[in-house]
Order: sequence, then structure tokens, then C-alpha cells
Amino acid sequence: MTPRGDAAYTGVMPTSRLTALLVLVAAASVLGLAPILVRLTETGPAAAGLWRLMFALPLLTILAARSGAAGEGGFGHPSPWMLLAGLFFALDMSFWHYGLVLTSVANATVLCNLTPVVVTGFAWLVLKERPRNLFLLALVLAMAGAAAMALGASSEGAARDRTLLGDMLSLSVTVWYASYFLAIQRARRAATAQKVMLWSTAAGIPLMLLAALIMREQIVPLGAAGWAACIGLGLVHVAGQGGVAWALGRLPAALTAVTILVQPVVAGLLGWRIFGETLTPIQLAGGAVVLAAVVLAQWSSRRKTGAEAEAAAPVVSAKADL
Repeated sequence: MTPRGDAAYTGVMPTSRLTALLVLVAAASVLGLAPILVRLTETGPAAAGLWRLMFALPLLTILAARSGAAGEGGFGHPSPWMLLAGLFFALDMSFWHYGLVLTSVANATVLCNLTPVVVTGFAWLVLKERPRNLFLLALVLAMAGAAAMALGASSEGAARDRTLLGDMLSLSVTVWYASYFLAIQRARRAATAQKVMLWSTAAGIPLMLLAALIMREQIVPLGAAGWAACIGLGLVHVAGQGGVAWALGRLPAALTAVTILVQPVVAGLLGWRIFGETLTPIQLAGGAVVLAAVVLAQWSSRRKTGAEAEAAAPVVSAKADL
């Protein structure tokens, strides 16, 4: 069942495709602001995720109402898959935000964006959806560039041990986000994207609050700057993920998976500019490889149209999806 208002990818005209790509790149760039804002919230890591969802919820409610989702018997009730998505997203944000505290912005953002490998493997081995060889090459290059950005970060002595723990927490996010994405995919079989986003976000709020309380975090921001960062996280959640969700209706999911890796490049540059985090030559080279892989993935996807593209593109995404 295809929910009302969501177009399946069946091949698009070049102009429409270009527009979707531009929206996708813009959305990924917006999401690159998220780790920066988390650092500025003046709250604990889980509390930052709580405020992100809290400030996003009113906007998602408005968007769901305007999209016509409210016409389906009001906003209805959340399905089990929507609730599971909320659980997995809460785990995703908790681990990712704690990783951000312990490692660099570039490392945390890169490692959590390895989710496409997990979901591509699932789609290939379980769903028997094998991607094209050229796309696989682009994916390998993107992952290699991402690894170079993470491994190229410099740290010494005790700081290296601290960074390793943060890296491990960030890497674990791939499991939670892959589970979140698969739950979203199942929920989307019977509901619009706006409704799924609304309920999964609402379900995540009490879970994030519980995590913040268990970890005895600072929940309320200490000043105006902290509140501004929390509000910014809510806007990033809606604009970034909303843009990716819109683009997914017009582009193959496989292409989206690679293109979204623009996010760690943007986050790394912002971390360097705002927090003075060092970008080594290896990290800069890795970022260039990621961008080249995005171009290659786009070229690979352009060679498919219609049913061929839909049949061959694996169900895969990265940290910014939906």
C-alpha cells in the first residue's frame, strides 16, 4: 500500500531530479548543524535530544495537518512500528549525543553515518536487492572517505582513550539507526511520511526524558544561548529530515544514502571553524573522496530509469532519513 501524497520513484525528468538533488544536499548540509548545536545547548546529551524532539513536535503537527494526514480520521493512532521507530530513534540520539561529547564532531558524524552499509547489506542479503556495481564502487569510496575523516583525527595520551570511547558510542549508532529506518519503512506501508514522523517523534520524547533523568543530566539550558541552540535543533530536525524525506520520494534511496554523506563533511568543517577542531590532511582528503563518491553515485543512478531503477536500488539510508 502506498500512502497518499508520496510519489514512488519511477524515473523523473532531469529538472525534477536536479531539484530533488539540490534539496537533498541542502537538507544534508542543514543536518550538519545538528552536532554543533548539541555542543551549544548547555544541557546533557540526552536532554539535547529531548529538546530537539520537543521543539520539532509543534511544527510536525502543523505539517501533518496541512498535508491532509489529519483528514484520515484525525491524526489517528500510532502503529507498533511507529512506536518502535520512536524507541530506536531515542537510542540513536542518546548514543550519538554522548559520542559527540567524547569525540570530535567529524568523528561522531562520520561513524554514525556508516548506517548505509548495514541497511544495504540487509537489503542485499535478506531482501535480495542487489545494487549495481558502479553504485557499490561509489559506496565503497564514500565509506573509505568517511573512515579517513574519522581515523585521520589527531589525539594524544588520555585524550586518545576518551576519543576511542566516543568513537565506539558513535559507531553503535549504526545499529540503532538501521533499526529505526527499517521500522520507519514498515510504518510507511500504511501511513504518510508526515504522520509517521509526527508519531515517532512524539514517542521518542518520554524516552529521551527518561534517559536524561537516569543519567542525572542538566535538563534545562542555563541561558538564552542554550535555549536558542535547542530551538535550532528542533528546526534542524524538521527542515533537515523533512527535506530528505521529500527527496526520497523523487530519488532512488541508494543515491540518497551516498549523497547524505555530505553531512559529515559539513559538520567537520563547522567543527573546525567554530570549535577549532583540527582537520588533518588525511581528513581533508577523505572529505574530497566522499564528495567524489556522491558524484559517482549520481552518475550510476542516472543510467537507470523507470522500473529498472526501482528494482535495483536497495532500501538504504543514512542518519538524516525521515
